[in-house]
Amino acid sequence: MYRLDPRYAPAPQARLVTGWQAVSAELPQGPAVVAVDGPPAVDWATLRSRLVEHLSSHDTAVEVLDVRSRYAAAEVVVRRTERPEDTGDPYYCKLADNPLDDLFDTVPEPAPPRRGVLLVCGPGAAAVAHDVLWYADVPKRHAEAAVAAGTGSNLGLPGLRGELRRLFYVDWPMLDRHRDALAPRIDAWLDVQEPRRPVLIDGDGLRATLAMLARQPVRTRPYFNSTPWGGHWAQRTLGFNAGARNTALGYELIAPESGVLIGDGPRAQAEIPFQLLCVLHPLEMLGSGVHARYGTSFPIRFDYLDTVGGGNLSLHCHPQERYMRERFGWHYTQHETYYMTVGSRDTRVFLGLREDADVALFRKQIEDALSEGTPMRPEDHVLTFPAEQGRLFMIPAGTPHASGAGNLVLEISATPYLYSLRFYDWLRPDADGNPRPLPYEHGLANLDTRRRGDDVAHDLVPRPRTLRGGDGWREEVLGALPEMFYEVRRLVLDGSTAAEDDTEGRFHVLNVVEGEGVTVETASGHRHELAHAETLTMPAAVGPYRLHPVDGGPAKVVKALVRPQDAP
Repeated sequence: MYRLDPRYAPAPQARLVTGWQAVSAELPQGPAVVAVDGPPAVDWATLRSRLVEHLSSHDTAVEVLDVRSRYAAAEVVVRRTERPEDTGDPYYCKLADNPLDDLFDTVPEPAPPRRGVLLVCGPGAAAVAHDVLWYADVPKRHAEAAVAAGTGSNLGLPGLRGELRRLFYVDWPMLDRHRDALAPRIDAWLDVQEPRRPVLIDGDGLRATLAMLARQPVRTRPYFNSTPWGGHWAQRTLGFNAGARNTALGYELIAPESGVLIGDGPRAQAEIPFQLLCVLHPLEMLGSGVHARYGTSFPIRFDYLDTVGGGNLSLHCHPQERYMRERFGWHYTQHETYYMTVGSRDTRVFLGLREDADVALFRKQIEDALSEGTPMRPEDHVLTFPAEQGRLFMIPAGTPHASGAGNLVLEISATPYLYSLRFYDWLRPDADGNPRPLPYEHGLANLDTRRRGDDVAHDLVPRPRTLRGGDGWREEVLGALPEMFYEVRRLVLDGSTAAEDDTEGRFHVLNVVEGEGVTVETASGHRHELAHAETLTMPAAVGPYRLHPVDGGPAKVVKALVRPQDAP
């Protein structure tokens, strides 16, 4: 059965406590400076009051410095963190590369207390000289929801209404680098996504736990969000978000946002960013070749696009590599593939230009749709293909594409994921009744006009070819292109025997696309159950492993990996 909360036990030496009373008891009695850093989405008022309440109840003198009160003026922070070329672009900023120190004109230098505790809190608190360092966190999905609802603020701009554009391209890059730099030395990690019931894991115990997980199969916590085009497959089949209007985009493994649950049960678990595995253990997670090429960025993502009972996705493309690097700041680009987990000959995928496509007419119809509300027919410009279950569609950057209604797409893609350059969205309003953003100028600047006609069917809708096999199983190559750094394969098991595999020094990502599931068994003795529709990361350090079909039934498992020539 699909797990909504895959969870891993902490290392034996880890100390994990829950509730404000137990968490506060971890504080020193002084004299000490305690810095509690973390993102703006933390409920800092509650955190501060509960820690102060505990210290005061134990007759510990306590002073508080909220570093947010010491930030530079808002207009100064914006000027420092957004480039001049971003002015006037309502959709994107180049990824900010500022240190969090840029939030301050001068980093505070308070005198250490002679007795008791000086509690320094807020984003950037670690910049203040301290004796103890905690990191308080909430998963990014909470920050996005708060900003979208108008209740969240942006980094360095407390008290001002936040905007998603700045959250994605300024706040998160700055916060991620800051958090990653602190990870080797924090004294405790504090999960406060439930403000009334925080969970703390000590820093050494956290690092020991991550060291274990970096050498064994690991699954991140999944979740689905809602969008205007979303369907209902995940609600009906997996039990997600029963009260939501739909389940659209399913986060199976999107490294910048995914988390790993560590704990003993739902009331005693901390969600730790998956990215910390790559930061602290890049060789074990990624492999030496992938690490040399991609640093600590986990370069492949798995997510779902659920349009079963929903609508067509927008017609869009993704930035080509030079544009992505120079305009947006990512050092690799957003190549994608669509694997049809649920589909049929009666549903469709839009992909590539027609042979007779007229780009000037395409632009005019896009602009007429935007300015006049005139409907356009994407199929007049873009090819369509039957979305047969089990088919893989290749989508190099710059290729126009969309999933039609009635499909469940397993999107196996490069990790950059916030750059859908939409051309047309069926005149569809957003949840508030406003037109959805259409950054079509960016899209047209990246449109690959060479991908058209018969070449699309030949190059981008490949037929499986058998790579290797054994008694009762085979491995197929589903898709590989010279310009794409990863390839997609599929292990087909008839149920009679286990399939043999080996990471050979570079990570694999697995997803059960057909059958009840498999049991993954590593040479080191780890066993991990993987049910239908679940995704699992096999770190590079795993080495040889086997896939055993559940209950002797047939199964198909999709696998993605970085191609050898792209992991020197």
